[in-house]
Amino acid sequence: MKLIRLGEPGKEKPGALLPDGSRIDTSAFGSDYNEAFFGNNGLKELDSWLKKNSSSAPRVASSVRLGPPVCRPSKIICIGLNYRDHAAETKAEAPKEPVLFFKATTSLVGPNDDLVRPLNSSKVDWEVELAVVIGKKASYVAKEKALEYVAGYALHNDYSERHFQLERGGQWVKGKSADTFAPLGPFLATQDEIPIVGNLRMWLKVNGIVRQNSSTSNMIFDVPTLVSYVSQFMTLLPGDVISTGTPAGVGLGMNPPVYLNAGDVVELGVEGLGESRQKVREYK
Repeated sequence: MKLIRLGEPGKEKPGALLPDGSRIDTSAFGSDYNEAFFGNNGLKELDSWLKKNSSSAPRVASSVRLGPPVCRPSKIICIGLNYRDHAAETKAEAPKEPVLFFKATTSLVGPNDDLVRPLNSSKVDWEVELAVVIGKKASYVAKEKALEYVAGYALHNDYSERHFQLERGGQWVKGKSADTFAPLGPFLATQDEIPIVGNLRMWLKVNGIVRQNSSTSNMIFDVPTLVSYVSQFMTLLPGDVISTGTPAGVGLGMNPPVYLNAGDVVELGVEGLGESRQKVREYK
């Protein structure tokens, strides 16, 4: 299945993307895609509902905004320096254990919403990433069983303000959490849609120029390792998001560094997870 959410910010309705490209409203199923949905066998029940009702469910025009495919999760956990080439371009040693940091859930937006440069920002950067959505409560999960706790996957752009992140002291979260810094989607693909998550092509363009072009095969720590590892330090709740890191090609790694300005357009995609597009504008 491919889960989507449709409508204006804060008023999204749950939906599904059908194999023929049609977008349908699944409100009649009775649940948004939130913690309760994922934690109470919602994916299985929605699958059964769609088999009976997808042909009669209301169609939604392509002009209707896509919101993030999950309702605000309890947390967004990000993995730093998880691609060998990205660690190298930032002149950092490849980590011996996954590097964890958080993004505020208020940064979550739809896949094609504008990217808003925060006040006093000067170094806004891009990062195409594979996001993992947790399907059931997970604590102290063994790596061999980790994928049993995954609901599915989504495209994520882990935007960063490098000045805030690296030059203002403290933890990275300050440079990661501005409003609009977590466009997610266009859809959440369940695991059956992405049978081999360890070798997905991923790319990102800025103003039509390819900046990132890689594959999830370049991860240092794979998805099962990350889900298991994070669960050793905190309980993962249904609907939580783990963003698994970015490959080489970020603005920080260029010589000299290149950052985003108002009017720039960022386009990105991960194989099997669709594409998204954000236009940069200043905070008003």
